Amino acid sequence: MFSLLQQTAPVVVEESETVVITESAEAAGHGADAVAAADAAHGAAGHAASAPGMPQLDFTTFGNQIFWLLVILAVIYWVLSRIALPRIGGVLSDRQGAITGDLMAAEEFKHKAKEAEAAYDKALADARAEAGKIVAANKAEIQKELDAAIAHADAEIAARSAESEKRIGEIRASAVEDARSVAREVTAALVENFGGKPDQGLVDTTVDQRLKGVLQ
Repeated sequence: MFSLLQQTAPVVVEESETVVITESAEAAGHGADAVAAADAAHGAAGHAASAPGMPQLDFTTFGNQIFWLLVILAVIYWVLSRIALPRIGGVLSDRQGAITGDLMAAEEFKHKAKEAEAAYDKALADARAEAGKIVAANKAEIQKELDAAIAHADAEIAARSAESEKRIGEIRASAVEDARSVAREVTAALVENFGGKPDQGLVDTTVDQRLKGVLQ
């Protein structure tokens, strides 16, 4: 910026001198004064044309340029060290803290996830063991009830079988008695039909022997 000001300053000065000389020449008229003013203007223009084009290359201004360069560098260093660098350092520190916090949170979540997985596995194993116990207990209970039901059914079947056999025995005895009575009556009637007199004792003995042989 300082070099740009030094470069534009001579141009502005030259234009100002040209304007002043031109105005002076117009005021003086068409005489010798006008010619002198024109010569002075041409001389100033030639002097300006002979000046160096880049002021920063002028050796006479190196001292000022170095001074202002050092001042600008000092200002830049002060701005960076006092304002920019602390802010950048603060931002980096905050960012590092946030990253560290995120890593710690992620590690904690990972640890909690492992604990939750272990608790889930333990709960699942306990549930399976409990289910096995319940199934075994229910199986034993069902087997016990089944055995009791079978025993009760066997006892009931045995009782009914005994009762049936008793009833069959009674029916058989009644049938034998009825058959015996009928046989005795038929035998006595046959003896009478053949003109004999039946002996009831003999008829009963004969019928009993015959029925005994048939029933055996």
